Amino acid sequence: MFVILTSLISCSQTKDEKPVKVKSLKEAFEKDFYIGVALNGRIIDQSDSASLSLVKREFNSITAENIMKSSIIHPQRDSFNFELADKFVALGKNNGMHVHGHTLIWHSQLSPWFATIEDSLEFKDATEKHIKDLALHFKGVVDSWDVVNEALNEDGTLRNSIFLEKMGDEYLPLAFKWTSEVDPNAKLFYNDYNMTNPDKRHGAIRMIKKIQEKGIKVDGVGMQGHWHLDYPSLEEIEESILEYSKLGVQVAITELDISVLPNPWDLEGAEISQNFENSEEMNPYTKVLPDSIQTKLANRYKDIFKIFLKHRDKISRVTFWGVNDGQSWLNGFPIRGRTNYPLLFDRELKPKPAYYGIIGLKEKLDQLQTTN
Repeated sequence: MFVILTSLISCSQTKDEKPVKVKSLKEAFEKDFYIGVALNGRIIDQSDSASLSLVKREFNSITAENIMKSSIIHPQRDSFNFELADKFVALGKNNGMHVHGHTLIWHSQLSPWFATIEDSLEFKDATEKHIKDLALHFKGVVDSWDVVNEALNEDGTLRNSIFLEKMGDEYLPLAFKWTSEVDPNAKLFYNDYNMTNPDKRHGAIRMIKKIQEKGIKVDGVGMQGHWHLDYPSLEEIEESILEYSKLGVQVAITELDISVLPNPWDLEGAEISQNFENSEEMNPYTKVLPDSIQTKLANRYKDIFKIFLKHRDKISRVTFWGVNDGQSWLNGFPIRGRTNYPLLFDRELKPKPAYYGIIGLKEKLDQLQTTN
């Protein structure tokens, strides 16, 4: 397998490369891992019918981009807003898709009422009820959960979130315990960005081992793929997949998108509280992406997918964070008003060279395996 994949590294991506045998992403990778996508509200409520049709054709796993975060689904302590989330789940089940819940515990986009609870025991009880009510409502229809999202600092220490302040580090094993008690069949993930950063990776591994040592199940690690044309390195990506899999868990590549724009020098990963000023230098491709950058993006995706295919026995799911370039959150992060091109489909929902590149890679690999 290594020889086959290494031999494919020299394959260049051209703008006209279009494989003809495979009809969709999900068909291309059906024997390898789920190919997923994050859905916004307009796709979920079916008002964006064009994007919905593309989702049904190309993907076999879905994640809700925002509507299952606590501020939306649990806006008041004594009431839930399940309408869009139920439509999201029904969309997945009606189309035979893997349904991933995002997210049960996250310090950001948190329901404001959490901050009004001063007593620690009351906060713990409210957190337990929040988790269990959601897990129970979606029991048997949500296949996997991001139980805890972004709990780590870049140095691998625990983020000083409201959950850590009120409950201490026990909130982490408790969140997984409470979820598994309600829905023991759901796969439970820890999800975070910059998971290729060695310090953060070591911190994540320490944290997960502590949970496992308590006899509490963690089924997987979600490596957010908010990456760039030049970093993280392919070696860092591969090493991280290998290190997480040594925990005996699945690895999911989550929130995958590749920014083609300049990055502010002090930006850290996907920390959404960061904002920077727009400028011509920081927003160079307002009209169209030059062919040279389009090719670089395609080759970057292809190189990354070589690693995914090499370690497909360790990877359960690869999820893109958005359907097309126009819907990507990266148009507004970390600088508002920019024009980014991070996904496989352009603003007109047409497949880009990157799309044909990864499918072509898989076709060539299959052909080599068949002849060898």
